[in-house]
Amino acid sequence: MKNHSKASGHLSGPSIRVRPPGPKARALFKRSGDDVAVFPPIWGLPLTRAEGPWIEDVDGNVYLDFISGKSVVNIGHRHPEVVRVLQEQLDRVILGATENRFLLAKELARLTPGDFEKKVFFGSSGSDSVDGALKLAWWATNRPYILCVAGAYHGQTHGALSASSAFSRLVRGFHPAGELLKIPPPYCYRCPFKLSYPGCGVQCLDYVESTMLKSHCPPDEVAAVIVEPIFGDMGWVVPPAEYYSRLKQLCDRHGILLIADEVQTGCGRTGKWFALEHFGIEADIVCLGKPLASGLPLSALVARKELLVSPHRPRELEFHQSFTLEANALGCAAALATLRVLEREKLIENSRSLGAYLLNRLEKMKEAHPLIGDVRGKGLLCTLEIVRNTETREPAPEQAEHICRHALADGLYTMVMGAFSATCIRIAPPLNSTREIIDTGLKILEQAITRTEEDLFKGSCSRIPLSGGGRGR
Repeated sequence: MKNHSKASGHLSGPSIRVRPPGPKARALFKRSGDDVAVFPPIWGLPLTRAEGPWIEDVDGNVYLDFISGKSVVNIGHRHPEVVRVLQEQLDRVILGATENRFLLAKELARLTPGDFEKKVFFGSSGSDSVDGALKLAWWATNRPYILCVAGAYHGQTHGALSASSAFSRLVRGFHPAGELLKIPPPYCYRCPFKLSYPGCGVQCLDYVESTMLKSHCPPDEVAAVIVEPIFGDMGWVVPPAEYYSRLKQLCDRHGILLIADEVQTGCGRTGKWFALEHFGIEADIVCLGKPLASGLPLSALVARKELLVSPHRPRELEFHQSFTLEANALGCAAALATLRVLEREKLIENSRSLGAYLLNRLEKMKEAHPLIGDVRGKGLLCTLEIVRNTETREPAPEQAEHICRHALADGLYTMVMGAFSATCIRIAPPLNSTREIIDTGLKILEQAITRTEEDLFKGSCSRIPLSGGGRGR
Protein backbone atom coordinates (compact mmCIF):
# COMPACT_ATOMS: atom_id res chain seq x y z
CA MET A 1 0.00 0.00 0.00
CA LYS A 2 1.32 3.45 -0.89
CA ASN A 3 2.73 5.34 2.09
CA HIS A 4 1.55 8.88 2.75
CA SER A 5 3.64 11.45 4.59
CA LYS A 6 2.85 12.73 8.09
CA ALA A 7 3.12 16.48 7.67
CA SER A 8 3.68 18.55 10.83
CA GLY A 9 3.32 15.48 13.00
CA HIS A 10 -0.29 14.93 11.99
CA LEU A 11 -1.53 11.49 11.06
CA SER A 12 -2.37 10.72 7.45
CA GLY A 13 -2.61 7.50 5.54
CA PRO A 14 -3.27 4.75 4.91
CA SER A 15 0.31 3.60 5.57
CA ILE A 16 1.26 -0.01 6.24
CA ARG A 17 4.82 -0.62 7.41
CA VAL A 18 4.42 -4.24 8.44
CA ARG A 19 1.55 -6.64 7.82
CA PRO A 20 -0.80 -6.48 10.81
CA PRO A 21 -0.60 -7.65 13.45
CA GLY A 22 3.03 -6.57 13.56
CA PRO A 23 5.67 -7.85 16.01
CA LYS A 24 4.95 -5.25 18.71
CA ALA A 25 1.21 -5.95 18.57
CA ARG A 26 1.83 -9.69 18.67
CA ALA A 27 4.04 -9.29 21.72
CA LEU A 28 1.37 -7.32 23.55
CA PHE A 29 -1.34 -9.84 22.69
CA LYS A 30 0.89 -12.70 23.77
CA ARG A 31 1.59 -10.95 27.06
CA SER A 32 -2.16 -10.66 27.72
CA GLY A 33 -2.75 -14.28 26.82
CA ASP A 34 -4.69 -13.62 23.61
CA ASP A 35 -4.13 -15.99 20.73
CA VAL A 36 -3.52 -13.77 17.71
CA ALA A 37 -1.16 -15.96 15.77
CA VAL A 38 -2.86 -14.96 12.54
CA PHE A 39 -5.32 -12.11 13.09
CA PRO A 40 -6.02 -9.65 15.90
CA PRO A 41 -9.38 -9.53 17.67
CA ILE A 42 -11.70 -6.91 16.22
CA TRP A 43 -11.03 -3.41 17.52
CA GLY A 44 -8.20 -4.98 19.44
CA LEU A 45 -5.16 -3.50 17.71
CA PRO A 46 -3.14 -1.63 20.36
CA LEU A 47 -2.96 1.99 19.28
CA THR A 48 -0.42 4.72 19.88
CA ARG A 49 -2.20 7.64 18.20
CA ALA A 50 -5.53 8.57 16.70
CA GLU A 51 -6.56 11.71 14.87
CA GLY A 52 -9.56 12.51 12.70
CA PRO A 53 -10.33 9.40 10.64
CA TRP A 54 -6.87 7.88 11.21
CA ILE A 55 -5.58 5.42 13.82
CA GLU A 56 -1.98 4.28 14.29
CA ASP A 57 -0.99 0.98 15.90
CA VAL A 58 2.10 0.19 17.95
CA ASP A 59 3.94 -1.00 14.83
CA GLY A 60 3.50 2.33 13.06
CA ASN A 61 0.73 1.18 10.71
CA VAL A 62 -1.83 3.89 9.97
CA TYR A 63 -5.38 2.85 9.10
CA LEU A 64 -8.46 4.66 7.89
CA ASP A 65 -11.01 4.01 10.64
CA PHE A 66 -14.09 3.22 8.58
CA ILE A 67 -16.18 2.39 11.66
CA SER A 68 -15.48 5.51 13.77
CA GLY A 69 -14.42 3.45 16.76
CA LYS A 70 -17.64 1.43 16.43
CA SER A 71 -19.81 4.55 15.93
CA VAL A 72 -18.26 6.34 18.90
CA VAL A 73 -16.14 9.14 17.42
CA ASN A 74 -18.75 10.71 15.15
CA ILE A 75 -16.66 13.89 14.91
CA GLY A 76 -13.43 11.96 14.42
CA HIS A 77 -10.72 10.94 16.87
CA ARG A 78 -9.44 13.68 19.17
CA HIS A 79 -11.31 16.57 17.62
CA PRO A 80 -9.42 19.78 18.57
CA GLU A 81 -12.46 21.27 20.30
CA VAL A 82 -12.91 18.18 22.46
CA VAL A 83 -9.21 18.08 23.32
CA ARG A 84 -9.26 21.77 24.25
CA VAL A 85 -12.22 21.55 26.65
CA LEU A 86 -10.82 18.40 28.25
CA GLN A 87 -7.50 20.10 28.93
CA GLU A 88 -9.34 23.03 30.50
CA GLN A 89 -11.55 20.72 32.57
CA LEU A 90 -8.56 18.77 33.85
CA ASP A 91 -7.25 21.98 35.38
CA ARG A 92 -10.50 22.56 37.27
CA VAL A 93 -12.64 19.58 38.27
CA ILE A 94 -12.41 15.87 37.46
CA LEU A 95 -14.79 14.33 40.00
CA GLY A 96 -18.09 15.97 40.88
CA ALA A 97 -21.01 17.72 39.25
CA THR A 98 -20.27 20.89 37.30
CA GLU A 99 -22.43 23.43 35.51
CA ASN A 100 -21.88 21.41 32.35
CA ARG A 101 -24.05 18.62 33.74
CA PHE A 102 -27.07 20.91 33.82
CA LEU A 103 -26.26 22.55 30.50
CA LEU A 104 -25.94 19.13 28.87
CA ALA A 105 -29.27 17.93 30.30
CA LYS A 106 -30.94 21.04 28.88
CA GLU A 107 -29.35 20.49 25.47
CA LEU A 108 -30.39 16.84 25.30
CA ALA A 109 -33.96 17.73 26.27
CA ARG A 110 -33.95 20.32 23.48
CA LEU A 111 -32.50 18.04 20.81
CA THR A 112 -34.42 14.81 21.39
CA PRO A 113 -37.75 14.64 19.51
CA GLY A 114 -40.91 15.48 21.43
CA ASP A 115 -42.59 18.73 22.48
CA PHE A 116 -43.14 17.69 26.08
CA GLU A 117 -41.36 18.04 29.42
CA LYS A 118 -38.40 15.70 29.76
CA LYS A 119 -36.15 14.34 32.44
CA VAL A 120 -32.53 13.37 31.76
CA PHE A 121 -30.65 10.71 33.71
CA PHE A 122 -26.93 10.15 33.16
CA GLY A 123 -24.77 7.04 33.25
CA SER A 124 -21.52 5.68 31.92
CA SER A 125 -22.55 3.38 29.08
CA GLY A 126 -25.36 2.68 26.65
CA SER A 127 -26.05 -0.52 28.54
CA ASP A 128 -26.98 1.27 31.76
CA SER A 129 -29.10 3.69 29.75
CA VAL A 130 -31.09 0.74 28.38
CA ASP A 131 -31.33 -0.77 31.85
CA GLY A 132 -32.79 2.50 33.11
CA ALA A 133 -35.30 2.63 30.27
CA LEU A 134 -36.59 -0.85 31.09
CA LYS A 135 -36.83 -0.01 34.79
CA LEU A 136 -38.68 3.22 34.06
CA ALA A 137 -41.16 1.41 31.79
CA TRP A 138 -41.90 -1.10 34.54
CA TRP A 139 -42.11 1.66 37.13
CA ALA A 140 -44.48 3.88 35.15
CA THR A 141 -46.91 1.22 33.91
CA ASN A 142 -46.74 -1.53 36.55
CA ARG A 143 -46.99 -3.99 33.66
CA PRO A 144 -44.76 -7.09 33.46
CA TYR A 145 -44.00 -7.57 29.75
CA ILE A 146 -41.59 -5.77 27.44
CA LEU A 147 -41.41 -6.56 23.74
CA CYS A 148 -37.97 -6.66 22.12
CA VAL A 149 -37.02 -7.35 18.51
CA ALA A 150 -35.34 -10.69 17.80
CA GLY A 151 -31.80 -10.12 16.61
CA ALA A 152 -31.44 -6.72 18.26
CA TYR A 153 -28.52 -5.79 20.50
CA HIS A 154 -28.93 -3.43 23.46
CA GLY A 155 -25.85 -4.03 25.61
CA GLN A 156 -24.39 -6.40 28.18
CA THR A 157 -25.58 -5.35 31.60
CA HIS A 158 -28.22 -7.80 32.82
CA GLY A 159 -31.30 -5.85 31.74
CA ALA A 160 -29.83 -4.75 28.41
CA LEU A 161 -28.61 -8.27 27.71
CA SER A 162 -32.05 -9.66 28.55
CA ALA A 163 -33.52 -7.41 25.84
CA SER A 164 -30.87 -8.55 23.35
CA SER A 165 -30.82 -11.58 21.09
CA ALA A 166 -28.24 -10.71 18.45
CA PHE A 167 -25.90 -13.54 19.39
CA SER A 168 -26.80 -16.62 21.40
CA ARG A 169 -23.29 -16.85 22.85
CA LEU A 170 -23.84 -13.53 24.65
CA VAL A 171 -26.92 -14.74 26.53
CA ARG A 172 -25.81 -18.32 27.14
CA GLY A 173 -25.95 -19.11 30.84
CA PHE A 174 -27.70 -15.87 31.84
CA HIS A 175 -31.36 -15.89 32.79
CA PRO A 176 -33.34 -12.87 31.54
CA ALA A 177 -34.47 -10.13 33.86
CA GLY A 178 -38.26 -9.84 33.77
CA GLU A 179 -40.73 -10.86 31.09
CA LEU A 180 -39.03 -9.84 27.84
CA LEU A 181 -40.63 -11.33 24.74
CA LYS A 182 -39.02 -11.29 21.29
CA ILE A 183 -41.01 -10.12 18.24
CA PRO A 184 -40.10 -10.79 14.57
CA PRO A 185 -37.51 -8.42 13.08
CA PRO A 186 -38.39 -6.11 10.14
CA TYR A 187 -35.46 -7.56 8.18
CA CYS A 188 -36.76 -7.48 4.61
CA TYR A 189 -33.67 -9.04 3.04
CA ARG A 190 -34.03 -12.04 5.37
CA CYS A 191 -37.75 -11.94 6.10
CA PRO A 192 -38.63 -14.40 8.90
CA PHE A 193 -41.89 -15.13 7.06
CA LYS A 194 -40.18 -15.65 3.66
CA LEU A 195 -42.26 -12.85 2.15
CA SER A 196 -41.32 -9.83 0.03
CA TYR A 197 -41.92 -6.17 0.78
CA PRO A 198 -44.23 -4.37 0.08
CA GLY A 199 -46.52 -7.26 -0.83
CA CYS A 200 -46.02 -8.71 2.65
CA GLY A 201 -48.10 -5.95 4.23
CA VAL A 202 -45.39 -5.72 6.91
CA GLN A 203 -46.32 -9.14 8.25
CA CYS A 204 -43.64 -8.94 10.97
CA LEU A 205 -45.70 -6.21 12.63
CA ASP A 206 -49.10 -7.73 11.89
CA TYR A 207 -47.90 -10.88 13.66
CA VAL A 208 -47.36 -8.92 16.89
CA GLU A 209 -50.99 -7.83 17.15
CA SER A 210 -52.69 -10.80 15.46
CA THR A 211 -50.76 -13.49 17.31
CA MET A 212 -48.45 -12.34 20.11
CA LEU A 213 -50.85 -9.96 21.84
CA LYS A 214 -53.56 -12.61 21.66
CA SER A 215 -51.61 -15.71 22.63
CA HIS A 216 -48.34 -14.69 24.29
CA CYS A 217 -49.40 -11.77 26.47
CA PRO A 218 -52.44 -9.46 26.80
CA PRO A 219 -51.70 -5.96 25.46
CA ASP A 220 -52.78 -4.29 28.70
CA GLU A 221 -49.92 -6.10 30.45
CA VAL A 222 -47.21 -4.89 28.04
CA ALA A 223 -45.17 -2.04 29.50
CA ALA A 224 -43.09 -1.09 26.46
CA VAL A 225 -41.57 -1.99 23.13
CA ILE A 226 -37.85 -1.33 22.82
CA VAL A 227 -36.35 -0.87 19.36
CA GLU A 228 -33.19 0.32 17.67
CA PRO A 229 -34.57 2.68 14.99
CA ILE A 230 -32.00 1.12 12.66
CA PHE A 231 -31.03 -2.28 14.00
CA GLY A 232 -27.29 -2.24 14.62
CA ASP A 233 -25.56 -5.56 15.19
CA MET A 234 -28.42 -7.26 13.37
CA GLY A 235 -26.71 -5.83 10.29
CA TRP A 236 -27.85 -2.20 10.18
CA VAL A 237 -31.31 -3.22 9.15
CA VAL A 238 -33.50 -0.32 8.05
CA PRO A 239 -37.20 -1.14 8.61
CA PRO A 240 -39.86 -0.41 5.94
CA ALA A 241 -40.95 3.23 5.80
CA GLU A 242 -44.31 2.63 7.51
CA TYR A 243 -43.01 0.24 10.19
CA TYR A 244 -42.59 2.74 13.01
CA SER A 245 -45.73 4.76 12.35
CA ARG A 246 -47.75 1.55 12.57
CA LEU A 247 -45.84 0.40 15.64
CA LYS A 248 -46.51 3.73 17.34
CA GLN A 249 -50.21 3.44 16.54
CA LEU A 250 -50.23 -0.04 18.08
CA CYS A 251 -48.51 1.29 21.20
CA ASP A 252 -50.90 4.21 21.54
CA ARG A 253 -53.96 1.96 21.20
CA HIS A 254 -52.85 -0.17 24.12
CA GLY A 255 -51.04 2.35 26.33
CA ILE A 256 -47.64 0.78 25.58
CA LEU A 257 -44.51 2.93 25.89
CA LEU A 258 -42.03 3.18 23.01
CA ILE A 259 -38.33 3.06 23.90
CA ALA A 260 -35.83 4.14 21.23
CA ASP A 261 -32.32 2.79 21.68
CA GLU A 262 -30.36 5.53 19.88
CA VAL A 263 -27.06 4.54 21.48
CA GLN A 264 -25.52 3.82 18.08
CA THR A 265 -27.75 5.83 15.75
CA GLY A 266 -27.89 9.11 17.68
CA CYS A 267 -25.85 12.31 17.40
CA GLY A 268 -26.27 12.72 13.66
CA ARG A 269 -24.98 9.35 12.49
CA THR A 270 -27.87 8.73 10.07
CA GLY A 271 -28.25 12.27 8.73
CA LYS A 272 -30.72 13.33 11.43
CA TRP A 273 -30.00 14.12 15.05
CA PHE A 274 -31.78 10.87 15.88
CA ALA A 275 -32.64 8.01 13.53
CA LEU A 276 -36.28 7.81 14.64
CA GLU A 277 -36.77 11.24 13.05
CA HIS A 278 -36.53 9.60 9.62
CA PHE A 279 -39.81 7.89 10.41
CA GLY A 280 -41.61 10.96 11.78
CA ILE A 281 -42.49 9.66 15.24
CA GLU A 282 -41.50 10.37 18.83
CA ALA A 283 -40.45 7.90 21.50
CA ASP A 284 -41.45 8.09 25.16
CA ILE A 285 -37.92 7.16 26.25
CA VAL A 286 -34.63 7.65 24.37
CA CYS A 287 -31.36 5.90 25.23
CA LEU A 288 -28.07 7.61 24.31
CA GLY A 289 -24.43 6.59 24.60
CA LYS A 290 -21.48 5.77 22.30
CA PRO A 291 -20.81 9.06 20.39
CA LEU A 292 -22.27 11.36 23.04
CA ALA A 293 -18.89 12.29 24.56
CA SER A 294 -16.58 11.36 21.66
CA GLY A 295 -14.93 8.45 23.42
CA LEU A 296 -15.34 9.29 27.09
CA PRO A 297 -17.70 7.12 29.17
CA LEU A 298 -21.05 8.90 29.25
CA SER A 299 -24.63 7.91 28.52
CA ALA A 300 -28.03 9.48 28.95
CA LEU A 301 -31.64 8.45 29.36
CA VAL A 302 -34.14 11.06 28.16
CA ALA A 303 -37.76 10.40 29.10
CA ARG A 304 -41.17 12.01 29.37
CA LYS A 305 -41.14 13.69 32.76
CA GLU A 306 -44.67 12.53 33.51
CA LEU A 307 -43.44 8.92 33.60
CA LEU A 308 -41.45 9.54 36.77
CA VAL A 309 -44.60 9.79 38.89
CA SER A 310 -46.62 6.63 38.49
CA PRO A 311 -50.27 6.21 39.45
CA HIS A 312 -49.26 2.75 40.63
CA ARG A 313 -46.76 4.05 43.21
CA PRO A 314 -47.02 6.20 46.33
CA ARG A 315 -47.41 9.85 45.36
CA GLU A 316 -44.31 10.96 47.19
CA LEU A 317 -42.10 8.56 45.22
CA GLU A 318 -40.49 9.32 41.86
CA PHE A 319 -38.47 7.05 39.63
CA HIS A 320 -34.80 7.43 40.38
CA GLN A 321 -31.57 6.10 38.93
CA SER A 322 -28.07 7.25 39.78
CA PHE A 323 -24.45 6.09 39.55
CA THR A 324 -21.36 7.25 41.42
CA LEU A 325 -19.56 8.42 38.29
CA GLU A 326 -22.58 9.57 36.31
CA ALA A 327 -22.30 12.84 34.41
CA ASN A 328 -18.58 12.96 35.17
CA ALA A 329 -17.00 16.36 34.64
CA LEU A 330 -14.81 15.28 31.74
CA GLY A 331 -17.62 13.44 29.96
CA CYS A 332 -20.04 16.36 30.21
CA ALA A 333 -17.43 18.80 28.91
CA ALA A 334 -16.65 16.50 25.99
CA ALA A 335 -20.35 15.94 25.24
CA LEU A 336 -21.17 19.65 25.10
CA ALA A 337 -18.18 20.20 22.83
CA THR A 338 -19.32 17.32 20.62
CA LEU A 339 -22.81 18.75 20.25
CA ARG A 340 -21.37 22.19 19.45
CA VAL A 341 -19.13 20.73 16.75
CA LEU A 342 -22.00 18.78 15.21
CA GLU A 343 -24.05 21.96 14.90
CA ARG A 344 -21.34 24.49 14.08
CA GLU A 345 -19.64 22.35 11.40
CA LYS A 346 -23.00 21.20 10.00
CA LEU A 347 -21.93 17.58 10.30
CA ILE A 348 -25.46 16.21 10.35
CA GLU A 349 -26.09 17.78 6.96
CA ASN A 350 -22.74 16.38 5.82
CA SER A 351 -23.74 12.93 7.04
CA ARG A 352 -26.93 13.17 5.02
CA SER A 353 -25.35 14.37 1.75
CA LEU A 354 -22.16 12.33 1.99
CA GLY A 355 -24.21 9.31 3.05
CA ALA A 356 -26.23 9.55 -0.17
CA TYR A 357 -22.97 9.61 -2.12
CA LEU A 358 -21.65 6.62 -0.16
CA LEU A 359 -24.82 4.58 -0.67
CA ASN A 360 -24.77 5.31 -4.40
CA ARG A 361 -21.15 4.16 -4.63
CA LEU A 362 -22.00 0.97 -2.75
CA GLU A 363 -24.95 0.26 -5.06
CA LYS A 364 -22.62 0.51 -8.06
CA MET A 365 -20.15 -1.76 -6.29
CA LYS A 366 -22.92 -4.29 -5.80
CA GLU A 367 -23.58 -4.41 -9.53
CA ALA A 368 -19.95 -5.34 -10.17
CA HIS A 369 -19.44 -7.93 -7.43
CA PRO A 370 -21.47 -11.15 -7.07
CA LEU A 371 -20.46 -11.47 -3.41
CA ILE A 372 -22.55 -8.44 -2.49
CA GLY A 373 -26.15 -9.46 -1.84
CA ASP A 374 -27.59 -6.30 -0.32
CA VAL A 375 -26.70 -2.66 0.31
CA ARG A 376 -28.55 -0.57 2.89
CA GLY A 377 -28.18 2.30 5.29
CA LYS A 378 -28.97 5.92 6.11
CA GLY A 379 -26.48 8.75 6.35
CA LEU A 380 -23.00 7.52 7.20
CA LEU A 381 -24.34 4.24 8.56
CA CYS A 382 -24.16 1.71 5.73
CA THR A 383 -23.45 -1.94 5.16
CA LEU A 384 -22.74 -4.51 2.50
CA GLU A 385 -24.23 -7.96 3.10
CA ILE A 386 -21.96 -10.66 1.69
CA VAL A 387 -23.54 -13.81 0.22
CA ARG A 388 -22.42 -16.87 -1.69
CA ASN A 389 -25.36 -16.68 -4.05
CA THR A 390 -27.50 -13.62 -4.75
CA GLU A 391 -30.48 -15.79 -5.67
CA THR A 392 -30.52 -18.01 -2.60
CA ARG A 393 -28.98 -15.31 -0.37
CA GLU A 394 -26.83 -17.95 1.31
CA PRO A 395 -24.65 -16.17 3.89
CA ALA A 396 -20.90 -16.10 3.28
CA PRO A 397 -19.32 -15.45 6.70
CA GLU A 398 -15.86 -16.75 5.72
CA GLN A 399 -15.75 -14.44 2.72
CA ALA A 400 -16.93 -11.47 4.82
CA GLU A 401 -14.09 -12.13 7.26
CA HIS A 402 -11.67 -12.49 4.36
CA ILE A 403 -12.72 -9.08 2.99
CA CYS A 404 -11.99 -7.38 6.32
CA ARG A 405 -8.65 -9.17 6.56
CA HIS A 406 -7.56 -8.01 3.11
CA ALA A 407 -8.78 -4.48 3.85
CA LEU A 408 -6.83 -4.29 7.10
CA ALA A 409 -3.64 -5.36 5.34
CA ASP A 410 -4.09 -2.37 3.02
CA GLY A 411 -4.88 0.12 5.77
CA LEU A 412 -8.68 0.07 6.14
CA TYR A 413 -10.25 -0.73 9.48
CA THR A 414 -13.72 -2.25 9.32
CA MET A 415 -15.50 -5.24 10.79
CA VAL A 416 -18.15 -7.92 10.30
CA MET A 417 -21.53 -7.95 12.03
CA GLY A 418 -24.93 -9.57 11.50
CA ALA A 419 -27.13 -11.44 13.96
CA PHE A 420 -28.55 -13.91 11.46
CA SER A 421 -25.71 -14.16 8.96
CA ALA A 422 -22.47 -12.65 10.34
CA THR A 423 -21.80 -11.35 6.84
CA CYS A 424 -22.45 -7.61 7.00
CA ILE A 425 -19.51 -5.24 6.51
CA ARG A 426 -19.77 -2.24 8.83
CA ILE A 427 -19.20 1.11 7.10
CA ALA A 428 -19.47 4.17 9.35
CA PRO A 429 -16.74 6.78 8.77
CA PRO A 430 -16.65 9.98 10.87
CA LEU A 431 -19.33 12.54 10.04
CA ASN A 432 -16.70 15.14 9.11
CA SER A 433 -15.31 12.90 6.39
CA THR A 434 -14.88 14.15 2.84
CA ARG A 435 -15.50 12.52 -0.51
CA GLU A 436 -11.77 11.94 -0.71
CA ILE A 437 -11.88 9.96 2.55
CA ILE A 438 -14.89 7.97 1.37
CA ASP A 439 -13.25 7.25 -1.98
CA THR A 440 -10.03 6.15 -0.28
CA GLY A 441 -11.89 3.71 1.94
CA LEU A 442 -14.09 2.35 -0.84
CA LYS A 443 -11.10 1.81 -3.13
CA ILE A 444 -9.43 -0.38 -0.51
CA LEU A 445 -12.71 -2.13 0.30
CA GLU A 446 -13.42 -2.94 -3.34
CA GLN A 447 -9.90 -4.26 -3.81
CA ALA A 448 -10.48 -6.51 -0.80
CA ILE A 449 -13.75 -7.77 -2.28
CA THR A 450 -12.07 -8.48 -5.62
CA ARG A 451 -9.26 -10.41 -3.95
CA THR A 452 -11.77 -12.39 -1.91
CA GLU A 453 -13.70 -13.30 -5.05
CA GLU A 454 -10.44 -14.41 -6.64
CA ASP A 455 -9.59 -16.45 -3.54
CA LEU A 456 -13.04 -18.02 -3.62
CA PHE A 457 -12.57 -18.96 -7.25
CA LYS A 458 -9.25 -20.57 -6.33
CA GLY A 459 -10.80 -22.23 -3.30
CA SER A 460 -8.32 -20.59 -0.94
CA CYS A 461 -10.57 -18.55 1.38
CA SER A 462 -9.29 -19.40 4.84
CA ARG A 463 -11.25 -19.79 8.06
CA ILE A 464 -9.45 -17.09 9.99
CA PRO A 465 -11.72 -15.73 12.76
CA LEU A 466 -12.19 -11.98 12.76
CA SER A 467 -14.03 -11.74 16.03
CA GLY A 468 -12.72 -11.96 19.54
CA GLY A 469 -12.53 -8.40 20.78
CA GLY A 470 -16.16 -8.39 21.89
CA ARG A 471 -18.86 -5.79 21.56
CA GLY A 472 -19.37 -2.83 23.76
CA ARG A 473 -21.99 -0.53 25.09
